Amino acid sequence: MTNKKKYFLHKYTPVFLLFTSILNEIDFNLEFNYISFNFAFILIFYFSLKREGSIGYILIFIAGLFNDVMNGLPMGISSLSYLLLCAAAAYLRNITLRPSLIKDWIFFLFTILILNFVTYTYLIIFFSYEIDYFDQAINIIGTFLFYLIFSYIFRFFDNFTLGRED
Repeated sequence: MTNKKKYFLHKYTPVFLLFTSILNEIDFNLEFNYISFNFAFILIFYFSLKREGSIGYILIFIAGLFNDVMNGLPMGISSLSYLLLCAAAAYLRNITLRPSLIKDWIFFLFTILILNFVTYTYLIIFFSYEIDYFDQAINIIGTFLFYLIFSYIFRFFDNFTLGRED
């Protein structure tokens, strides 16, 4: 594959994956009753942490609006969550001296717990939104666990498109 194609893939694949997952309404609620995860959270956190600016904040905001429309949520809820996730990733990126996957993973859990708490509290108080707490707990655990798998996949993809061996 030529360098131009690899650069194109390296630059635009995260944006393509984000909008594809949101427009297909993929929250990865698999056919199994107790496996689901939020791919958009994993994608946004990883690329905001590892590749600053790879998915622009405007595109993330627009993706959140699309997600709200697709899922029937009040406008701006997902955008706020996504941008707060970006802020948490930027904070971790700036305070980290030596990157570690385990530290990133634990911080990701802490971040998604706080984001989901704030988001669902807001939905319950202001919009009387009905929430199945068991399904949300399964989704949070699934998102947390799948972050490890996707971080290895994304790292492999970065190494492939940049021509590095790691």
